[in-house]
Amino acid sequence: MKAVLLVGGEGTRLRPLTITVPKSMVPIVNRPYLEHLILYLKEHDIDDIIMTLCYLPDPIRSYFGDGSSYGVKLTYIIENMPLGTAGAVRNVSNKIEETTFVLNGDIFTDINLSEMLQMHKAKSAAATIALTTVGDPTAYGVVETSTCDSVLRFVEKPRREDVTSNWINAGIYIIEPRILDSVPKDTRYMFERGVFPDMLERGDPIFGFKSKGYWIDIGTPEKYAALNRDLLMGRLNRAIPGKLKNDGIWLENNVKIGPGAVLEGPVAISSNCMLADAACVRGPSVIAPNCVIGKGSMIADSIIWGNAQIGDGARLQGCLLAEGVSIGKQAEISDGCILGHHVIIGEGEELAPGTVVWPESD
Repeated sequence: MKAVLLVGGEGTRLRPLTITVPKSMVPIVNRPYLEHLILYLKEHDIDDIIMTLCYLPDPIRSYFGDGSSYGVKLTYIIENMPLGTAGAVRNVSNKIEETTFVLNGDIFTDINLSEMLQMHKAKSAAATIALTTVGDPTAYGVVETSTCDSVLRFVEKPRREDVTSNWINAGIYIIEPRILDSVPKDTRYMFERGVFPDMLERGDPIFGFKSKGYWIDIGTPEKYAALNRDLLMGRLNRAIPGKLKNDGIWLENNVKIGPGAVLEGPVAISSNCMLADAACVRGPSVIAPNCVIGKGSMIADSIIWGNAQIGDGARLQGCLLAEGVSIGKQAEISDGCILGHHVIIGEGEELAPGTVVWPESD
C-alpha cells in the first residue's frame, strides 16, 4: 500500500525549535516524529512511502535513507516552492497509480488506517477523509456528514456561533488517482479549500471516517509538549525507547546515575547521559542523548534535546530546551520557557515564565 507524506512545511508555529531542524524531525520521546509516523504506517501494511519535502530536506534524507532499515521503501520529492496539500500530491501524481493514503506531516494519531481503507473500498469512494472530534473546532476545518457518512459540507475555521459539528478534518485522506486530474500543475492548491469542495459540486463520492482515537496536531510548542507527556503516561500505545525500569523509568544505553540522584517517573533518558550526585528528574520528562545534568539540579515536566549541559543546582520546570543548550549553575528556568539551539543561560540567571530565547543567544 502507498502513502504520500506532506512533510515540507517550515514549522513556523514551533519556532524557535524548528529554525535549524525540520518539523518532521523534532524528537518525540527521543525519536524523530517522522520515525514514529513511518512505524505507524508500517503497522497498517503501508510500506511504499513518498515524502514531499521543501524546508531543510537533507536531515530527513540522511537519517532515513531508502527506508530499508524500517522495512519500507522511501521516495523523496523536493518542491522548489510550497505547493499546498493538493499541489504537493499533484506534483507526484506520476507515481500514484492506485488507491493512496495522504497524511499531513504534523499529526500524531492511532486512527485505524486499515479500517479506514476497508470503508473506502466498501463505499466505492473517490476520497475518504479521517475525522476526529475536538472541543473547540473553530481553529480547524469542520466536516458535516450524513447518517451514512457521506460528506455534505466543509466549513473552514468557523466562527463559534456557526459551529454545527465537532467533527474536524484529521489530516488523513485516502484518494483515488483520478481526483488529481482537476488539480493545476505547479500551483499552490489545497485539498481542504479546493479539491474536496469541487468534488462535492461535481457529485463525486466523498466519505468521512469517524474515529475517537488519539489525535493531536503537534504544530505548537504546547501540543508538542503534550504529546511527549501523553506517550510517557501511556495514553496511547507506542513503544518508549530504552529499557523499562521500575515506576515508569526508561533508560537507554550508558546512562550514568550518581549517588543520591532521584528519578520520579514517567521519565525517558536516552544514551550517554550523566546525572550527577543528588540530581533530581521528575516526570513527565524526556532527556535526549549526551546530556549532563549537574549536581543537585532539579528538572521537572520538561523536554531536553541532545547535548545539553545543566549546571549544578539549576532548576528547570515545565520548559523545552533545544539541541546543545547550556544552563549555568543555580539558574532557574520557569514554566513555558522555550530555549532554541545552543542558547547559553548564565550562572544564577532567572527566566520569567513563558520566556522564548532564539538560537545562539546568551
